[in-house]
Amino acid sequence: MANDGNGPVMRAAGAGGAAAAGGTPAKAVSAGKRIEVPIKKAGQGIEDKLHTWPFLVRNEFLMALLVTAVLTIWSLTINAPLEEPSNPTRTPNPSKAPWYFLGLQEMLVFFDPWYAGVVLPSFIIVGLMLIPYLDINPKGNGYYTFRERKFEILTFIFGFHVLWVSFIIIGTFFRGPGWNWFWPGQFWDPHMVEALANVDLPYMVGLRDYTASAIFGLAVIGGYFVVGYAAFYWWIKRRPAGDPWSSFPGGGKELLEAWGPVRFGITGFLFLAMLGVVFKMAMRHAFNIKYILVTPWINI
Repeated sequence: MANDGNGPVMRAAGAGGAAAAGGTPAKAVSAGKRIEVPIKKAGQGIEDKLHTWPFLVRNEFLMALLVTAVLTIWSLTINAPLEEPSNPTRTPNPSKAPWYFLGLQEMLVFFDPWYAGVVLPSFIIVGLMLIPYLDINPKGNGYYTFRERKFEILTFIFGFHVLWVSFIIIGTFFRGPGWNWFWPGQFWDPHMVEALANVDLPYMVGLRDYTASAIFGLAVIGGYFVVGYAAFYWWIKRRPAGDPWSSFPGGGKELLEAWGPVRFGITGFLFLAMLGVVFKMAMRHAFNIKYILVTPWINI
């Protein structure tokens, strides 16, 4: 057989294939020179995944033991704040709900009972159910970090810790007889009456008719949502490319395209409704405004 000069190349390729199949270093022979090329086996190098057992389960078990020990020591050293047996002839003042309902009871100071007890809790439940649909952030799935999920984490902190937990703290420590405000250390005088001249916003501007008051209240609330949606849209759209708030390489424009109008509308409504609670509380404390929307059926 004639030698056409490709013999060494063919032998090197055959040796490399045989070495790759066997998992041993490949030996290439070229012009009398021997070259060894290491072949990386599967599974070598740094693993980017860890097994659930024992790495995760072990840490969870240790934290469960720690929490159990803390709760046990706490329950043995601190007496539970139990009161006397219930007496139907003597109503306590103040009559407080369990601590996990004190947030709703505190909101009754600022909103109509139907709105504070039915509408707002429904918004909370529906919003929590819609989180998997509204949250399209591709980063941090399964390992939530503040750097990659600033908007989501800050929104939750504001809604839960700043609003809900603060309502529970206020209802527990600051609300005394008559549901009046008492500072820490102040004597709870059951005869103290807090005189507040609370007025409705339509009445403050001179409206006395139910129809005119309802139209004015709807206009104020509608204007709030229009301005709020515009500001929310402007804030998202101006996010630059690679901005950590947008979590998309293309910035705010790419986020709006991926989000879609339905997700954007629902998210904006829930976010503005949460901020509306803060604005209504500020108006009540600063200007003694009781309701903005006044109708024979519902007040907000």
